[in-house]
Amino acid sequence: MSEICSKCGLPKELCICNTLFKEHQNIKILLEKKRFGKFSTIVDGINSKDINLKDLCKRLKAYLACGGTIKNNKIELQGNQKPKVINFLKRQGFENIEE
Repeated sequence: MSEICSKCGLPKELCICNTLFKEHQNIKILLEKKRFGKFSTIVDGINSKDINLKDLCKRLKAYLACGGTIKNNKIELQGNQKPKVINFLKRQGFENIEE
C-alpha cells in the first residue's frame, strides 16, 4: 500500500499539492540598492507555510552562484539577478511573477 497525502488525499505518487501551491503564489521580484551602490534582488510573496523557503533559497544561490539569505519571509540575493531569478522560478513551476 502506498502512503496517502494528508492534504489532498491522493497517493504520494500522484500528489498535486506542490504544483497547486506553486501556482497560487503571488511573487514579486524587487531590486534594491544597498550601501556603496551595491544591488540586492528581493524575492517576496512566497508563502513559507506552503513552500520551503530555506530549500528554495539554497537552490537559488547555487544556480546563481551568489550569496543570499532569508529575512522576514523574503529571499535576499546579492547582486542584480532579476532576469535569472524570474527564469529559474518559472522553470520550477511558479507562474504569478511580478517584476
